[in-house]
Amino acid sequence: MKRKLVISDIHGCHAAFNELLSLMSYKPEEDQLLLLGDFVDRGPDSKDVVEQVISLVRDDGAIAIKGNHDERFVDVVLERNEQALYKFTGHGGRQTAESYAGGDHPSMDKLLSQMKSTVKQSYSHHLDFLDSLPLYHEDEYFIYVHAGLNPAFDNWKEQPERDFLYIKEPFIKQPTRVGKTVVFGHTKTRDIHGKSDIWFGDGKIGIDGGCSNGYQLNGLEIRGRNDFRTYAVRGKSKNNAAAR
Repeated sequence: MKRKLVISDIHGCHAAFNELLSLMSYKPEEDQLLLLGDFVDRGPDSKDVVEQVISLVRDDGAIAIKGNHDERFVDVVLERNEQALYKFTGHGGRQTAESYAGGDHPSMDKLLSQMKSTVKQSYSHHLDFLDSLPLYHEDEYFIYVHAGLNPAFDNWKEQPERDFLYIKEPFIKQPTRVGKTVVFGHTKTRDIHGKSDIWFGDGKIGIDGGCSNGYQLNGLEIRGRNDFRTYAVRGKSKNNAAAR
């Protein structure tokens, strides 16, 4: 089978993302790249990350999945969810706004106004792309999702959209009800097993290393049902890459 390279929660960490792709020796013609959402917020270069992800999907056949921060960004720009603005400003949205708006802005209100104007005028394709992303991807042995699957549902595909984007403890602490391994991001692995390395649980693999919080961006290489290799780029230094 093709190598499958899985990365999640890039969160505007454009330099680390490209360093990780290089460390994993990503070859578009040979590998299937899967990106599990949260491309924006917290890190410094959300605009560049989104633009690159669009290119990877369009030109290389990469698969990208929607994260909760991606949905929130679209909601804020299109002003279609009042609560999203509060969450956006409190969870790393300023960095996204600065990435799109550029320049100095004396207040958050003016920064947000400039971001909305710039995105609508010059980056509407970013909104269309993020808004149209699927909530999951499935293959023979794995289910790839941003946050997880709700164990309360016999048919996981019938769970609420919010669960795909936001679920944490009910998914992580309870057994899954599927016969495939679930690969997910959203919950930092430090919050699961006390370190930023990829977490291998029973029927679950968590890969969010918390790069935008100063930890690491993880990459999971899948060669078979039980054949994995892990990669990590730590912080922003190009000298802190590691493959295991």
